[in-house]
Amino acid sequence: MQVQKSFDHTGGVLYIVGTPIGNLDDWTPRAKNAFEAADVIAAEDTRHTQKLLNRFGIRKPLISYHEHNRHNREKELLNRLRQGETVALVSDAGMPGISDPGEELIRSAIACNIPVIPVPGPNAAVTALVASGLPPQPFLFLGFLPRNARDREEVCRRWSKVEATLVCYEAPHRLKAMLQTVREVMGDRRVALARELTKRHEEWLRGTVSECLQWLEDHPPRGEYTIVIAGWEGEGSSMDDPAETAWWQSMNVIEHVEHYLTQGETKKVAIQRTAQDRGLPKREVYNLYHREQD
Repeated sequence: MQVQKSFDHTGGVLYIVGTPIGNLDDWTPRAKNAFEAADVIAAEDTRHTQKLLNRFGIRKPLISYHEHNRHNREKELLNRLRQGETVALVSDAGMPGISDPGEELIRSAIACNIPVIPVPGPNAAVTALVASGLPPQPFLFLGFLPRNARDREEVCRRWSKVEATLVCYEAPHRLKAMLQTVREVMGDRRVALARELTKRHEEWLRGTVSECLQWLEDHPPRGEYTIVIAGWEGEGSSMDDPAETAWWQSMNVIEHVEHYLTQGETKKVAIQRTAQDRGLPKREVYNLYHREQD
């Protein structure tokens, strides 16, 4: 067991500093004070953080700490902390450690009995959640879903019957594929899509997954998105009735298979997934598809 009194200590300190997710007016005096108290600032992108320092007239040395160098940098930063230095950890936006580097350094500092002090700041997930129009509690944060289609399906399947609002992040070039997976695995749920949060061009899409996908056909995604997904409503709900919610209901078997082919699946996998969706023998789907092709 470890007891930490954050404001009663001597020696090194690791500050976890939240930074604005867009609007610099969200910068807090306490975060500024943490920067000014630091001997060094460990930043995901030093160029990005330097702009923040310049904006508020802060002069402090920066050291890069990101996904590709975190193992080597962790040793260096821990040595600094052991020697009594104060380190401020920041990501490009929001709270470090939330879908950003930092988790390992924080855990290692705690293991070394180095005080870890969070300095709260903006967070895209919670910001989107409270303005989504969906129940804000309970909620489950999933971060970025896997890039690989099968892994993404597995994650969606794992959480598909959780009675909690789901929140995740996604890059613009993967957004449509991610939403298609949500619709296929979880059904045509209510969602809210937020982009450019706190910025001048902040934009929201609220509706069903299908409605949002239709919108995105004519309005290509730009910028990173925060997606809020309605949770499972339990047995007996409309979501639990495949006849009402299955995304493929309007398709015949041929169109169903071709849907997966357009997603880059092989013919074998497309037939297998169609059979699984419809509860049909794979051989039956195979015969129907090839009979039409012939």
